[in-house]
Amino acid sequence: MINRDAAWSLMTEYTQSDSLRRHMRAVEVCMRAYARKFGEDEEKWGITGLLHDFDYEKYPTSAEHPFVGNKILEERGYPEDVRRAILSHADYSGVKRETPMENALFACDELAGFITASALVKPGKSLAEVEAKSVKKKMKDKAFARSVSRDDITNGAADLGVDLEEHIAFCIEAMKGIAGELGLAGTAAPV
Repeated sequence: MINRDAAWSLMTEYTQSDSLRRHMRAVEVCMRAYARKFGEDEEKWGITGLLHDFDYEKYPTSAEHPFVGNKILEERGYPEDVRRAILSHADYSGVKRETPMENALFACDELAGFITASALVKPGKSLAEVEAKSVKKKMKDKAFARSVSRDDITNGAADLGVDLEEHIAFCIEAMKGIAGELGLAGTAAPV
């Protein structure tokens, strides 16, 4: 049985960066929303999103991430489907995405980062100012958030079987629920 408190402790043990922690929380909340939408295990999907990059700060190379994390998760008794989904979110891992949870993680990962970047350039630095159409338009600007793979966002939505703009809107809505925790509630709101 996997436990969110234990997953949070593991993530914070390995990740000191607030921005990386916020990224993993954003992916977690998107994963939970998709689990509800698809009638899947919300806790399992959420924990998978929360832990998908937990090893990245200490093991950032493609030779290490997410492989070192996979070993740590295995040692701590995390189920194979969670570990496999985390491995599959890295195209270079050689683990092909096959399940809805694997496809959802891949679809939410890069998009959560891009939505965050889109909110941070708004005048109020708020998710409330972000719309799916504007995010989709910003994807065409190669200089904006240049490290985010547009192909991964587009392919992720397609593999998940959802329209790109609907996927963007869905993830924005999910992230709005924890906007304050993500530092995206706006400049007027207390942080």
